[in-house]
Amino acid sequence: MKIAEMNWSQVEDYLKRDDRCVVPLGSTEQHAGLSLSVDSILAEKVALDAAEPLGIPVFPVVPYGITPYFLAYPGSISLRIDTYTRIIRDILDGLKIQGFKRILLVNGHGGNSPAGSLAIEWMADNPGIPVKFHNWWNAPATFAKVQEIDTVASHASWMENFAWTRLPGVTQPTQRKPMIDLTRMRYMDPAGVRTYLGDGNFGGYYERDDAEMQAIWDIAVTETRALMEGPWS
Repeated sequence: MKIAEMNWSQVEDYLKRDDRCVVPLGSTEQHAGLSLSVDSILAEKVALDAAEPLGIPVFPVVPYGITPYFLAYPGSISLRIDTYTRIIRDILDGLKIQGFKRILLVNGHGGNSPAGSLAIEWMADNPGIPVKFHNWWNAPATFAKVQEIDTVASHASWMENFAWTRLPGVTQPTQRKPMIDLTRMRYMDPAGVRTYLGDGNFGGYYERDDAEMQAIWDIAVTETRALMEGPWS
């Protein structure tokens, strides 16, 4: 259930019987012809779909992440690492104060990995309050299903093209884009990255059949829900 659809007294009642919560982590960055909010949309939706039968509250997605390499693409916003980890720490501190004692961070953006390191550090400062950091898209079962369908899959390719990340009126290319050299890209400044990537797809087809995408999604939801169910210690 969404925290946005609860009031404070309902949260207080919930905390009398459970202490779990979920915080999705996203970003606002280019995804070729898909929404700039792909990472936020997917992180929040997989968290909500997974939490629904368990009745666990899901906080609003953190919509900005660490993505300096895409700054030459209009609409892409990046936070500094220090800023981002401070935000995540403040969120965790706030959840602790409220009485949440089992926290799942569902991450939708690879650049947000410092949040995982911060969670480990935070737990050392706050013993007894476990925090799980979950990259939903490359968790073992989910990524295995992606690879089963097509081994060429990456940023802004078909593996992020769900019905809920597409934009009306945008027609996707039909070709299979060759994979980029990610190591080479990491040496480039934002302008160089845009020149190298072109539309922003890292490689692979731009879309696949919706039945295949739903199969991936079902596994991702199940895998995310398992983390909510535990164990937590």
